[in-house]
Amino acid sequence: MSTPTLAPAAPRPPVPVAVPTRKRRYRPAEIAISVAFLLPSTAVYLIFVFYPLARTLWLSVHGTDIFGATTDFVGLDRYVEFFTEPRLRRVLFTTALFSTVTVLPTLLLGLLLALSLQAKVRGISFFRTFMATPFAFSAAAAAVVFDIFYSPSVGVFNGLLSSMGLPVVEWLTNPTTALPSLAVVSVWRDLGYAMLVFSAGLQAIPDEVLEAARIDGAGRWTLLRRIVLPLLTPTMFFLLVVSTISSLQTFGEINILTGGGPDGATTTLVYSLYQSAFAFGGSDYGLASVQAVVLLGLVMLITVIQFRVLQRRVHYG
Repeated sequence: MSTPTLAPAAPRPPVPVAVPTRKRRYRPAEIAISVAFLLPSTAVYLIFVFYPLARTLWLSVHGTDIFGATTDFVGLDRYVEFFTEPRLRRVLFTTALFSTVTVLPTLLLGLLLALSLQAKVRGISFFRTFMATPFAFSAAAAAVVFDIFYSPSVGVFNGLLSSMGLPVVEWLTNPTTALPSLAVVSVWRDLGYAMLVFSAGLQAIPDEVLEAARIDGAGRWTLLRRIVLPLLTPTMFFLLVVSTISSLQTFGEINILTGGGPDGATTTLVYSLYQSAFAFGGSDYGLASVQAVVLLGLVMLITVIQFRVLQRRVHYG
């Protein structure tokens, strides 16, 4: 009886040996070239961003004399003064109200205009260009134009009211109507930009998706609610963040049309900062710096909240 022969064991594959990678060492000439490219932008940021920010923080914790020079270290006393003075609390409320009544109408009207201008008819490009024209106006130009419209004696708006037998309105001199009148100017100027961005977002939606939905029997409302608006959420989110920051920094319209009046009804945080530091011979740079720091913190806080709360609902697919 023959003994069975065993097959030789298959050879094991060699175990890969990790070869240590050598860290690339840059030559001095490469480092010098990199530094030369970074130096201009770094210098610009240091001079125009980081130094003013550091100087603002320094001024906010120091007192100032009538000439604006720093005096004693006061710590957080100026911040306590800002948040406890009733007038300054009113400034914060006016800033929040102005931002609300400008951002939401700008987004809503911009979306409606963009949707209405998507029709494929002859001459639609002319209407798109015409609607986007306000975006080319500066804040000063828009304010001057609306100053004529709001004029109580020769203004266009009061002329229309008079022709219909209605009483004239003190658009910019009545505390009740001054802030909404300023909001109209801001919305009108930003509307063209919002429409252009929404139009770009609508054109980025694939036609195949819309056509497939129409074949499946989706009507216009269903198409808008279930497909168009979800695919526009990245555009809406971008415009919301940008428009909010822009509204918090609005200055030109307020300075030209109302000067913060009447009775402080249009004094936002930015304009209050200007009044403390520069207007009417003011030189309270400490209080102005406090307001600048508060404005920076407010912008950062609102932006973080928007990203935390709203970004999860943005559809990037």
